[in-house]
Amino acid sequence: MRVLVAGRRGQLATALIERLPRDGHEVVALGRPDLDLTERDSILRAIEANSPDAVVNAAAYTAVDRAEEDRDLAFAVNTIGPAMLAAACAGRDLPFLHISTDYVFPGEGGAPYDEEAEPAPLGTYGASKLAGERAAMAANPRTAVIRTAWLCGPEGSNFVKTMLRLGEERETVSVVADQKGAPTFAADLAAAIALMLPRLVAAPAGDAGFGVFHLTGAPHTTWHGFAEAIFEGAAARGRKVPRLSAITTAEYPTPARRPPDGRLNCGRILQVHGIRPADWRESLARCLDELIGPITKDQA
Repeated sequence: MRVLVAGRRGQLATALIERLPRDGHEVVALGRPDLDLTERDSILRAIEANSPDAVVNAAAYTAVDRAEEDRDLAFAVNTIGPAMLAAACAGRDLPFLHISTDYVFPGEGGAPYDEEAEPAPLGTYGASKLAGERAAMAANPRTAVIRTAWLCGPEGSNFVKTMLRLGEERETVSVVADQKGAPTFAADLAAAIALMLPRLVAAPAGDAGFGVFHLTGAPHTTWHGFAEAIFEGAAARGRKVPRLSAITTAEYPTPARRPPDGRLNCGRILQVHGIRPADWRESLARCLDELIGPITKDQA
């Protein structure tokens, strides 16, 4: 089938461009100006010109802290854009798959959250993403939403690459140890989407394959625990690594509040789509192999 991906250079879009053709699918990944989520006519032209069988929205405004001052743009991209994209898909009876976030939850009790848990975002980013979920599902009954967390991989800007850079620059790196969640590697999320799409293309509205699903890596950890694993892997590959210091959220203030416990229950996507959370430790090893190089016999 032909899959139109909104987004072209982001982590997930890049992973989808690599992954979907392995299943024999054609991928058309478009970013601005070819597909601008803030322009309805741009969306309609992109879908008409490419005649996709399904559309995946891998584009988003993800600057969590900047969103607090750039609220209008965050909602334009994360709410109005998905609504217009979903409506355009509905006009052609196409399934729409949208990516959302654990930041729709407050993380202050109830984790690991399932899909029925009541959202209560702490900041503009989470609020805009939650509104986008709801707007997309209202516009197109053939919408599937995947809430994920801590997205990373060898492409783009992310926590893994930041830690590797800081490890080269500093003797000590301080990382928050009281925020819980789970890393999700873009390649694993792309593989899950590849598994979901054939069912979504064939299924009518009302099928259990549509709706909201949670998917992150496993097992759960903290940002500090994730950093430990990154530096252990880097050291095994011969990289200089810093001393790692655990700090609290209060010691690292940011403009936007983060959920202290954003762990997601990923049972529903296993039950409905047969997708298990990938072990992020194995995915991290593959990522470090790509970013640094594999562990040699001398290093093992």
